[in-house]
Amino acid sequence: MKRRFLSVFMCVAMAAALTSCGGSAKPTDKAGDKSEESGLKIAIVSSLTGVDDGSFNEENYNGILSFIDAHPGSTVTPVQENTGAADAAVKAVEDIVVDYDVLVCDGFQFSGIGEVAADNPDKKFVLVDTFPTDAEGNEVELDNVYGMTFKEQEAGFLAGMAAALSTGTGKVAVVNGVAIPTNVNYQYGFMSGVNYANKHYGTGAEIVELASYSGTDVTGTNVGGNYIGSFADPANGKVVGDALIKEGCDIIFVAAGASGTGVLTAIKESSAKDYMIGCDTDQYDDGVNGSDNVMLTSALKIMGANDKKILETILDGSFKGGNYILGADTDSVGYVKDSSRCQLSPDTIEKIDKAYELIKNGTIVPAANFNDMTPDNFTGLDAE
Repeated sequence: MKRRFLSVFMCVAMAAALTSCGGSAKPTDKAGDKSEESGLKIAIVSSLTGVDDGSFNEENYNGILSFIDAHPGSTVTPVQENTGAADAAVKAVEDIVVDYDVLVCDGFQFSGIGEVAADNPDKKFVLVDTFPTDAEGNEVELDNVYGMTFKEQEAGFLAGMAAALSTGTGKVAVVNGVAIPTNVNYQYGFMSGVNYANKHYGTGAEIVELASYSGTDVTGTNVGGNYIGSFADPANGKVVGDALIKEGCDIIFVAAGASGTGVLTAIKESSAKDYMIGCDTDQYDDGVNGSDNVMLTSALKIMGANDKKILETILDGSFKGGNYILGADTDSVGYVKDSSRCQLSPDTIEKIDKAYELIKNGTIVPAANFNDMTPDNFTGLDAE
């Protein structure tokens, strides 16, 4: 993430965010089982789609629940902010900070909580998909804030390889919500993975883009792709999904939050044998379609496990704040390859795993929104 883009990012976050919604900023209690053991009082704050979104928010919530299973004296309360606007997100955190030991904030729109955190040094904050910023929008590091972002381009790369190696029609696509950096990273990573498979395995897959749905990133650059324009618009998601299927796409990677459910509906209703690649978390169960399943695999950001690890450090006193970029080198991105949870062939899994090791050791560096590479020309394109 480049510093000069931070203030622009904040503006984008006011229009769209990756996380929950549908309610007010008042907490809805879903606490873990309490016991006499002393534990943490945790709030997970999100906007737009809630902790049961089947993707980003739910992955983080499940990580917290896993922590509570191990420490039943701890509790968690989901708090929903219903606009996705950056100022409202910060206000939602500010309104409840006094009531909790730890606040887990899901999504880019929460980057502005830097001042709240600085004013409450006795509270711990976990920021997912963003780093804290000060009042001027400058990135800061704080002792009581663990900010984690992910190399979505690496997970997207694996999805791109899976699509190219599995397509029957030779046409694949990626659908995103809004062209904020995390989504463009997924898009460019996917395209990089398709191009890598085409070069090394002769797959010849075409990446289909609908001109009317091309995205514009936070710098005003046209990044192409297929952008729904929202993370909470399933109806338009279905329109995009239907259009791509009509163009002959049989595998679509979807990183669009709740809007992605519309793409999934289009795939399920298709008379052809079409598949979706899920995003952020294992979405195999969402792919059930009668006696079939339309989920090919899922690209993963290992958020929940990292949430649990961070909470463990808070509880045992070893917590260390800072801003961290997590990827394959820390086992923080990946894909679903369990044969009971995906429909990839053993040969495809072998090829993807080989590339994953090259990503992990830095031989392959997929294109991302701001790493000055393109899906057609990235470090490691020629690597075998």
